[in-house]
Amino acid sequence: MLNLLFGKEELMVTISHYLDPKMIIFLNGKSRDDVIKSLVDTLVKERKVDHNESLFDAIIEREKIVTTGIGMGVAIPHAKLQEYDDFFIAVGILDKGVDWDALDNNPVRLVFLIGGPDDKQTEYLQILSSLTLALKDEERRKKILNAKSPEEVVKLFEGF
Repeated sequence: MLNLLFGKEELMVTISHYLDPKMIIFLNGKSRDDVIKSLVDTLVKERKVDHNESLFDAIIEREKIVTTGIGMGVAIPHAKLQEYDDFFIAVGILDKGVDWDALDNNPVRLVFLIGGPDDKQTEYLQILSSLTLALKDEERRKKILNAKSPEEVVKLFEGF
């Protein structure tokens, strides 16, 4: 879809395009690293990535630079690696919050792990922007936390 914004043509992304119910998991994470590992393992199991070490390591290195805990109980860990052709999102919905060193110092219960190619910065920024905009909606966050199925979560992002 094309959007004319300030006289510029800009490709807009749709978050639901990147969501796959098989990569949305409900979990009881004990730590930030435990949650990231569970999400990466899910990506490996669903054959979105071939091996988990490089993605896990890249995400942890990114966390060392600055937290991806953006506040509102949300974290968006991410990594761009040369070995990927397309972007993907794995979602973790935690039954209890974990410490993520978030910007607002609150525990995180919603984790959206983004992975993709390192040469598509514009698409990456559009995904991040659309996702952040969708997650600013407190009602949507509550519905995600109360969702009973991965398919229900995907529906909450229709139109984003």
